[in-house]
Amino acid sequence: MISEKIKVYFDKFIDVVFGIILVFIVVGIAIGTAQLFFTTWELLAFEGVTGQYINIIADVLTLYVLIELSRSLVEYFNTHKLRLTFIVDAAIVFVLREILIALFKHELKPEMLYALTAFLLVLGALRVSSVLLYQREKSISQ
Repeated sequence: MISEKIKVYFDKFIDVVFGIILVFIVVGIAIGTAQLFFTTWELLAFEGVTGQYINIIADVLTLYVLIELSRSLVEYFNTHKLRLTFIVDAAIVFVLREILIALFKHELKPEMLYALTAFLLVLGALRVSSVLLYQREKSISQ
C-alpha cells in the first residue's frame, strides 16, 4: 500500500522532471533555429570556398541531436519507457557530427577515425539489436 503511493509520487516526479527537460530542449531548438537563420547571412562574406559552411553544418547537426533527444522524451510520455533506439540515434548522429566536422577541417587523425568508426559500429549493432528486441517484445505482448 505504501509502496504504491511512493511509486505514484515517484512517477509524477519523473514526469515533471522530464517535462522540464523537454521544455528546455524545445527552447534550445527554437533558439538554435533562429540563430541558424541569422547566421546564414554570414555566407555572403565570401571567405573562401568553405566560408562559414562548416559552422552551419555543425549547427544543423547539433539541432538534429537535440531533436532526437526530444523524441525520446516524448516517447517516454506516451509509454512511460525510455526507448533505447532514440537515444542511440542521437548518439550516432552526435558521433557522425564530430566525424564530419573533423574531416571537413582536416583535423582527424587516422587512429581517431578508426576508433570513432569502431564506436559507430558498436552503436549501430546496439541500434539494430534494440529494434529487434522491441519488435520481439511487441509481438509477444500481442
